[in-house]
Amino acid sequence: MVNFRPVLFVIGLVLSKLALFMYVPTLVAFFTGTPGFLEFGQAVIITHLAAFACLSAGRTKRFKLSVRDMFLITSLVWTIASAFAALPFVFINHISFTDAYFETMSGITTTGSTVLSGLDNMAPSILLWRSILQWLGGIGFIVMAVAVLPMLNVGGMKLFHTESSDWSDKSSPRAKTVAKNIMSVYVVLTGLCLVGFMLTGMNLFEAINHSFTTLSTGGYSTSDGSMNHFSNGAHWVATLFMFLGGLPFLLFVSAIRKRRLNELLEDAQVRGFTYLFLGTSAVISAWLVIRDGYTILDALRVSMFNIVSVVTTTGFGLEDFTAWGALPTTLFAFLMMAGACSGSTSGGIKIFRFQIAITLLNKQMMKLIHPSGVFVQRYNRRPVNDDIVRSIVAFGLMFFITIIAIAGCLSAMGLDPVTSISGAITAVANVGPGMGSVIGPTGNFAPLPDAAKWILSLGMLMGRLEILTLLVLFFPAFWRR
Repeated sequence: MVNFRPVLFVIGLVLSKLALFMYVPTLVAFFTGTPGFLEFGQAVIITHLAAFACLSAGRTKRFKLSVRDMFLITSLVWTIASAFAALPFVFINHISFTDAYFETMSGITTTGSTVLSGLDNMAPSILLWRSILQWLGGIGFIVMAVAVLPMLNVGGMKLFHTESSDWSDKSSPRAKTVAKNIMSVYVVLTGLCLVGFMLTGMNLFEAINHSFTTLSTGGYSTSDGSMNHFSNGAHWVATLFMFLGGLPFLLFVSAIRKRRLNELLEDAQVRGFTYLFLGTSAVISAWLVIRDGYTILDALRVSMFNIVSVVTTTGFGLEDFTAWGALPTTLFAFLMMAGACSGSTSGGIKIFRFQIAITLLNKQMMKLIHPSGVFVQRYNRRPVNDDIVRSIVAFGLMFFITIIAIAGCLSAMGLDPVTSISGAITAVANVGPGMGSVIGPTGNFAPLPDAAKWILSLGMLMGRLEILTLLVLFFPAFWRR
């Protein structure tokens, strides 16, 4: 059975930290004299009270978490935190709780889909809160992908439970050290991104917001025009830091600790991600030059920005890539699901799963040629055991079943096929914009029915938690003794 006291205690801790981060936009509203001070103050009080209630109810002398507890905590923390983080949107923007929850879930899962418009004239406090949510969601997912999911054997993440990333031992100081190192890299890269944006013409407020949402591969902007509102230089800076956000942060830590850049360059997943990015960029750039008459530099800038934005599931908008023709649209449909590296801030299927599928195919071909032969499946010079393969197969199957189920529900509500299918993909893969005239790169999710927004919110959460983490809660065996 699940032990609910420690579950409540952890939820209380998370809510208490969430309330502390709410103080930042509260102070911004107070010192700038812009709307939001009283509204954020109300949200802070409510969140603190809920945190205190959970901490009081969950306090226990023996604090021990089982695997079941961790499954439940992982799902409940994201679900409940989103509910309280949605309060400022209700109080300030006067939108329904459905829209506020959708916006918050999209932010904290770093999806980037939005129901809000008029961002250029919106209160600075709420714009900053959107960016903070994505920044917190990015680092939260990195820690979860490194510390929690491997122990739960979710989606093949156990592959990265190696000596360099093993948090399962009883040495809590080691776990804290790894967490601090990852956070340090995350903060430093955010700062460098901020400086880069300011050098390209953004003011301080714009640079802070976009550095938060770029490195977290979230995609929220302070303008309805997204990155079209800013200079070409800002596009190049965003391209660089979206790419960095798609790399495994644990490898950043390892490379810095050993002072060897090769730690990144020698990793099979990083190489695969880089080849995918450069290869598709070359194809789309050539297409834009030949078909649409772009200059080579503009074609590279626009194609590389859009490709890295989609493949890292950031979702920044820069031109409507669905208007470029059949080939780019087909490639982008694949990139929406592909994702970047495991242990990064991005969503999607992740590159390592495709690579392991290829090694599995190669092993099967060799078995057909040499039936009596013994072949060891390897990845990154390490053997891949059957548990990892089964986890990857289960994840892949449920990833597509989830997309089909959500697309079916959206279609049943009267949405057109392009909106239904691309909406399901963009939610489960945590990309942001979909395709079509409604939710495409220049569109918005506000026109969708409330029921569709709740279904897409569930899809975003399932995609962020690697599907199986949430799905296991619906099995009766999970709740039995």
